[in-house]
Amino acid sequence: MDVDKQVAYWQKSGKEDWDVGLELINSKRTRHGLFFAHLAIEKTLKALVCRETKTFPPKTHNLLVLAQKANLKLSHEQKLFVARFDRYQLEGRYPDTLAPAPGLETASQEIDLAKDFLKWLAEKF
Repeated sequence: MDVDKQVAYWQKSGKEDWDVGLELINSKRTRHGLFFAHLAIEKTLKALVCRETKTFPPKTHNLLVLAQKANLKLSHEQKLFVARFDRYQLEGRYPDTLAPAPGLETASQEIDLAKDFLKWLAEKF
């Protein structure tokens, strides 16, 4: 496996998903926007897993599991954030877990927290 190639793939794909997520939030499609924001974090974590383990990342969407595989030391607040943010990937994939779409204010707050977390992850490269 070419580790650098895999890391670059996951990073690029995550950045693209982040941009799509922001576009969707700005067009008031909050559920889909937060789903793509989750993808962005997930893929960034998968890049870190590749870099750390020199293997392909696991086929999971669970952010906490990915952070652990990447050997990241999350603060208590970060652990709470990723545990809560996982709901947005569930809502996008499994209709039986569908709750009402988050309002624009909630989505904006979540995007701000996701942006801060992504900045923190970017410092790990």
